[in-house]
Amino acid sequence: MITSVLVANRGEIACRVFRTCRESGIRTVAVHSDADENALHARVADTAVRLPGAAPADTYLRGDLIVKAATAAGADAVHPGYGFLSENADFARAVRDAGLLWIGPPPEAIEAMASKTRAKELLGIAPLDRDTVTEADLPVLVKAAAGGGGRGMRVVRRLADLDAELTAARAEAASAFGDGEVFVEPYVEGGRHVEVQILADTHGTVWALGTRDCSLQRRHQKVIEEAPAPGLSAALTQELYEQAVRAARAVDYVGAGTVEFLVDADGRAHFLEMNTRLQVEHPVTEALFGVDLVALQLRIAEGHALETDPPGARGHAVEARLYAEDPANGWAPQTGRLHRLAVPDGVRLDTGYTDGDDIGVHYDPMLAKAVAHAPTRAEAVRRLAGALERAAIHGPVTNRDLLVRSLRHEEFTSARMDTGFYDRHLTDLNSPAPDPLAPLAAALADAHGRSRFGGWRNVPSQPQIKRYTMAGEEHEVRYHHTRTGLTADGVRVVHTDAHLVVLETDGVRRRYEVARYGDQIHVNAARLTALPRFPDPTAQHAPGSLLAPMPGTVVRVAEGLAEGAAVEAGQPLLWLEAMKMEHKITAPATGTLTALKAVPGQQVTVGSLLAVVQGT
Repeated sequence: MITSVLVANRGEIACRVFRTCRESGIRTVAVHSDADENALHARVADTAVRLPGAAPADTYLRGDLIVKAATAAGADAVHPGYGFLSENADFARAVRDAGLLWIGPPPEAIEAMASKTRAKELLGIAPLDRDTVTEADLPVLVKAAAGGGGRGMRVVRRLADLDAELTAARAEAASAFGDGEVFVEPYVEGGRHVEVQILADTHGTVWALGTRDCSLQRRHQKVIEEAPAPGLSAALTQELYEQAVRAARAVDYVGAGTVEFLVDADGRAHFLEMNTRLQVEHPVTEALFGVDLVALQLRIAEGHALETDPPGARGHAVEARLYAEDPANGWAPQTGRLHRLAVPDGVRLDTGYTDGDDIGVHYDPMLAKAVAHAPTRAEAVRRLAGALERAAIHGPVTNRDLLVRSLRHEEFTSARMDTGFYDRHLTDLNSPAPDPLAPLAAALADAHGRSRFGGWRNVPSQPQIKRYTMAGEEHEVRYHHTRTGLTADGVRVVHTDAHLVVLETDGVRRRYEVARYGDQIHVNAARLTALPRFPDPTAQHAPGSLLAPMPGTVVRVAEGLAEGAAVEAGQPLLWLEAMKMEHKITAPATGTLTALKAVPGQQVTVGSLLAVVQGT
């Protein structure tokens, strides 16, 4: 029997595994980097062990340190979570060699399937040879052989870009997974990402536990997932089940895993990979089948047998990943204090954060996963969209508005989406449609209980003026202090206090919940920034200045780039790494590079000056 589990991971998945362990009476051990010293997963575990450093390569990718931590803390089993070392066969062997129970598939199965190139060879599918790729093969996909989550992955549409994208993918894969191997395969346009959850015990039983659709992706990383995958024929579903089970049996698989496919417009299934671990999106399968996949992982690791047949599915489940990122700004990751995170009852929230936690630069920007389950797909989608819209998410910019609009988009509600969804619709989905009264509500809440004059005067006062930015635009609002309270033109002010404003227009009354944190104000789902009365003259930058869009590390500068060089609009100048992803910084215009402040290895904050391009 397992008595104590170390989770070789961080954040949301560590907290998720700990929850099941606590319910099972199993003690929990966390590992944490210096950057994660106060992270939620380190706080909720019974025991926490420090991994010195902050970068993944120095901490969560150091299998030797994690095995020592498990031994030192008295753990008798290790759960790898997802990402990091979860698909590293050498780590699985090291865990076993230390006399610990490995809650995952055998190292040999990981070795056979975790490398996507070897997995394809095992199933008789050959990747493209980079040296023989021609224009006729385009578009192609450059993909990391190890790991997943969209890191180390690039779509290449021009042959001239292939070498540069291979270099970028290798660097990103090495940083995220400790393995820079990449390969090239055909890129199927307009396909759906469909996967099968499998679960296998040591007694020969393999379950195909339903399908999932994960077609809505940004940068090849899933954003919205659901189960079952809608619109599949019974024949195609059965074919996917059979291929998934065959792949599992081919490598004597044990534990939870996922076999992923790309289903093209003609309904043909193309094998992508097998992930030899628990998936981020596993909660939709749990909701659909009424099971706890982590609990089943623990039971399988202890040698228990699965039932002959899996349980039956019930209803439909949809999951959305909430990221601290700005979709309207190239998906730039965001950092800062998460003041509040709460969703309405009836929706499951898996997260590695709680109110007051700081979001750093070192790891994935996912804040939480919200999951809704209902008797039908339409009801589940409606429930999730409504819950996200009403959620209190106070802190850095997130993708919440994008998620809500995606869930309500006609192409999604009618189940006609594919992996090109955001390529087609991102601009429209990012078009701001904020409530025009939100700035007024912010101003009235701020003004509640105080007057410009310390009390009302028996003369008409000049209007009070406040300025805010909201959804990238500046808003100016005016209101008055009067004998009867606060007023504003064209609006009836029904109620004001520091946290709630009620306004009425054209006979329609609306409530505005207001929370303020310094110059950041949240009004319902809108996020505003209060502007100073007088602009700061030191905040000006020369025309053509390239400022860091996020905190991170300069990983490299374009070869041969130096001040005085001629550059073209869109030319890559340097690359930043933030939250395990590389971000390309390009020239904003054709001209001359008059300043280059960035150097490899430099840590930068948001707004740091990287370079200046003087346009011609």
